Amino acid sequence: MFDHGGVARAEGLAHDPVTGGRAAGGSPAPAPGGRTGGVGLAELAGRVRPTDLARDLRLPVLPAFEPLLPGAGLRRGTTVAVGARPGVTGATSLALALVAGASRAGSWVAAVGLGSLGLVAADELGLSLERLVLVADPGRERGGWASVVAALVDGFDVVLVAAGGRLRAADARRLVARVRERGSVLVAVGGELPGERSPLRLTVTSSAWQGLGDGWGHLRGRRVAVAVEGRGEAARGRRAELWLPGPDGAVAPVEPVAEPIPLRPRPGPAGQRSAPAAPAPPAPAEPTGEAG
Repeated sequence: MFDHGGVARAEGLAHDPVTGGRAAGGSPAPAPGGRTGGVGLAELAGRVRPTDLARDLRLPVLPAFEPLLPGAGLRRGTTVAVGARPGVTGATSLALALVAGASRAGSWVAAVGLGSLGLVAADELGLSLERLVLVADPGRERGGWASVVAALVDGFDVVLVAAGGRLRAADARRLVARVRERGSVLVAVGGELPGERSPLRLTVTSSAWQGLGDGWGHLRGRRVAVAVEGRGEAARGRRAELWLPGPDGAVAPVEPVAEPIPLRPRPGPAGQRSAPAAPAPPAPAEPTGEAG
């Protein structure tokens, strides 16, 4: 259908007093407030003020991640590697929590090759399931993987891809260039993409569930230690401990343990002072004579 409304808006813009347009009769178009020939300087400055794109260059994250990431967000056009040390779990949960803030803010998220991803866990970590698309298995062909991920990069703000998938180094290199061009964020889950070194890397260095005893109890939360490193603005490494999730089900930083408060001597009865401590017995004198 032809957009008549768009034409009307274009005609109105042509007669806008800011652009110097004229009304149909040839006289200057009236300005707001009954004035003729332009608007006040303050209003004009507000209309032509350049848009601040600094915030648009980054996708928001949950508050727990803001102190860990440069600029307190995920920079568009970059690749992020999320992994774990050998024998340590939690990389997938960390990746889901990392992109949950962008999902809540309205960004669409796609996950490729993560067939074991649990939707219940993703929802509990804060991901909006109504803006999540899963491609469990793009196929056995390596070219199929590259084509699927490239198509998703074109249409989604965030794409999660299994780092151990069927991607070749040449495919990964082209994907990184495509991500930079499209302004999306590619998160490699499980480590680095083949032949690539991401500018931002998050690694789970330790992970432990809380609440279980020797044959009793129930899981209350998982405490993980995360190391963040990279290059450029992420060259300064950072470390933190997070609840993933916490006892209340939310992703939050672990509160530092408070230092113990030194106890003071308890006072005696009213009007009396505590008895002084007994002096320590003197040390035995050393013999001064020589042995016979």
